[in-house]
Amino acid sequence: MTSELRHLALAHQGLTSPGTFGTGESGALRAMEHLGYVQIDTLAVVERAHHHVLWSRVPGYEQDHLNQLVSKGQIFDYWFHAASYLPMRDYRFALRRMTTIRQGENRYYKNLDTPLMREILARVRAEGPTRARDFERRAASSGKAWGGRPVRAALDTLFMMGELMICRRDGMEKVYELSERMLPEGLDLSVPTLPDVAAYLFKTTRRAHGVFTWKQLLHLQKGKAMREAMRAILDAHLDAGEVEEVVLNDGSSVYVDLKAQERARSLESAFKPEPALQILSPFDNAVIHRDRLSSLFGFDYRLESYVTASKRQFGYFCLPVLFGDAFVARIDAKAHRAEGRLEVLSVHLEDVAFERERFFVALNDELRRFATFNGCSTLDVRVVEEARRG
Repeated sequence: MTSELRHLALAHQGLTSPGTFGTGESGALRAMEHLGYVQIDTLAVVERAHHHVLWSRVPGYEQDHLNQLVSKGQIFDYWFHAASYLPMRDYRFALRRMTTIRQGENRYYKNLDTPLMREILARVRAEGPTRARDFERRAASSGKAWGGRPVRAALDTLFMMGELMICRRDGMEKVYELSERMLPEGLDLSVPTLPDVAAYLFKTTRRAHGVFTWKQLLHLQKGKAMREAMRAILDAHLDAGEVEEVVLNDGSSVYVDLKAQERARSLESAFKPEPALQILSPFDNAVIHRDRLSSLFGFDYRLESYVTASKRQFGYFCLPVLFGDAFVARIDAKAHRAEGRLEVLSVHLEDVAFERERFFVALNDELRRFATFNGCSTLDVRVVEEARRG
């Protein structure tokens, strides 16, 4: 049963069949609409997470596809459980957060510099898309420097309020535009009720994962009212026989989409693919819920870039390696972009059963592909060869 659930979870993530979502820019959009979001991350030891997640699922994905989709009004950049790209069709579900910030209910956005914010809006309205570093001159009316921390804080607040949107990212540098100029005509801008938000989160999680936990459904959602709304939705799906609770070997519970499970069984009986290998981002949607990852896949994974160097076990930016339906290794890698060289710093194999020789052949193939994705023409895999011989 556990193996079946693993395969179902990975299939829902688009990690079992190449091209599940199509290719190129259109494939990236379909992947994002299915997953619900793609997390943005600033760490650039290898290619950043938002590109890595889509590259793992979409053949022909290119880094500029995200800016293109933003410019076409098909996705937008906002805060989900972290900075993320989200489908534009889901924009209204960000409005509750925006409203609380506008009304001063969010503790992180207090003591606002309203005059500076008005001046920023006026300048963007007059001059068009603007970056924080474009504010270099002194504003005569406010006496504040156009630049530095005050302006960045004001831009971030206007963004979180929904007054400004990010129209593109140059690397990680944000370019802001008025939201009214970016939102597609006819977009639903009605503020959802709390039960609406709960239903949206449930639908998104079920669609993207197939196998999910209660903790996943409520990730960073606080308050008794939200818990009660989510419980009512989950109970309704359980009662309707659409979702089933399953207890795993470690005693934890997951909820399984029964219709999806039935479809997966019929497909697997017709065709069982050879195990594929994929190097995933630490922020990949399939691994970001660490407790579920441990219970369902038996893979205890933590990102160690926030751990003191002397206490790291696996490396600063160790990447999970998926082989078939199991996480069998983690590699620490670094892209030396100036040299055009991808270096594998370490390889750590998990204590699980897998076809060792087939794994290393697949790993070398995938590392070459990964190097190209990272803009590197050469590959340093000495530690991989040592691990293979060991």
